[in-house]
Amino acid sequence: MAQQTTHLGEKIKRVREMMGVKQDALAIELGDDWNQKKVSMLEAKAEIDPALLEQVANALKVPKEVIENFDTEKVFNVFSNHNTYNDASFIVNGTNNYAANDYLDKIIELHKEKEALFERMLKEKDEMIARLERMMENK
Repeated sequence: MAQQTTHLGEKIKRVREMMGVKQDALAIELGDDWNQKKVSMLEAKAEIDPALLEQVANALKVPKEVIENFDTEKVFNVFSNHNTYNDASFIVNGTNNYAANDYLDKIIELHKEKEALFERMLKEKDEMIARLERMMENK
């Protein structure tokens, strides 16, 4: 059995990837002082300040315990073993566990939120292009 990692940056990366969120999109959710490179550097850190971990969890719209207790092997087992899914075994360990069904519902909900975020980003990009075009016309 593989040893579970306590590397929080790696766990953030795995949760982010499972949710289909790119580093750029996470940076946007974290705020103006964040960018893709800063997210990459965060994911390289083994230890992360609890307040920052909470901020990242909020940006990913998951409880911080999902990140803290994330176990890749258990996630794999849930998705590869139909019996595990059917009896709603747990994906993460700890006191705040998500049953497989609840976790899958949460992933679907987060995917919808991610789509809405991308739509907002595209709209903002289009608005910015229109503003730049108007500025160029006025010169």
